[in-house]
Amino acid sequence: MDLFSHSWTALRAAVAELPDKDFEQPSGCTGWLVRDLVCHLVIDAQDVLITLATPADTEPTRDALTYWDVAGAPPTGDDPLDALTVRLAAAYGEPRLLKFHLDDVGAAAGRAAGLAAPDARVSTRDKVLTVGDYLTVYVLEWTLHHLDLIARLPGAARPPAEGLARSRELLERIAGTAFPASFSDEDVLLVGTGRRAPTDAERAELGETAARLPFVLG
Repeated sequence: MDLFSHSWTALRAAVAELPDKDFEQPSGCTGWLVRDLVCHLVIDAQDVLITLATPADTEPTRDALTYWDVAGAPPTGDDPLDALTVRLAAAYGEPRLLKFHLDDVGAAAGRAAGLAAPDARVSTRDKVLTVGDYLTVYVLEWTLHHLDLIARLPGAARPPAEGLARSRELLERIAGTAFPASFSDEDVLLVGTGRRAPTDAERAELGETAARLPFVLG
């Protein structure tokens, strides 16, 4: 629960500190500018609020690992929902409005998460999880999107080290493979999810795992 809050607070703070010009830079998500990614974070925050307000009375069907569907190809940006996000982001007009909405809805999502019982069960996307597992899913989501946010912004604040380490652990368990110890947590997340291609040296270290890349989470 604390790591969810820490990761989410750091991501929202990174967005709040961005100058307006950075919203027009490419993000690490194919086909999305930074403004489009921030709009997606607003939608994510709404999803957290909706899910925490959707209790389930059945046993969990997924946990923080089995929640994810793993694909072998990154999204192209052509999905209708992705395209809708781009139109919504453009409709805000000014970065300050996006910042305000993310701060407003994001703070509410953070408060709701802090008040929720970790062992309570909630429903989302036809899946039932404990609150603890659901929020752990979002530790990985926030961390990956924090890396997406700063992909072309070298001066922006980076994700918390604890979130990077936990997200690496989750990705390795989801993928069923350990990445070389020489890889930083950030490199594991970027290379492992297809956000960047491995170098020749990294590919050699990865061995058979290289042929399985990327592990695209959806």
